[in-house]
Amino acid sequence: MTVIKVSEFRSEISDYANKVAYTGERICVERNNKPLFAIVPIDDMRLLEQLEDQMDLELAKEALKRGKFISFDSLKKELGL
Repeated sequence: MTVIKVSEFRSEISDYANKVAYTGERICVERNNKPLFAIVPIDDMRLLEQLEDQMDLELAKEALKRGKFISFDSLKKELGL
């Protein structure tokens, strides 16, 4: 994975976008030597979202088994929505 400074990313965003899109390289953008964000190929992002959805589904199934759930209307009321 390539690590660059945010100032470098700003000045060469188009080049880095193409590098990620066409080579699949991942880029970590840092500020003050601390990771700030990452640029990843769209396939990586889609996979991450699928994994998150799968984890959410498993947690929801576990909660239903334990009987710990409330209605959507109750949740909205609790949150003041």
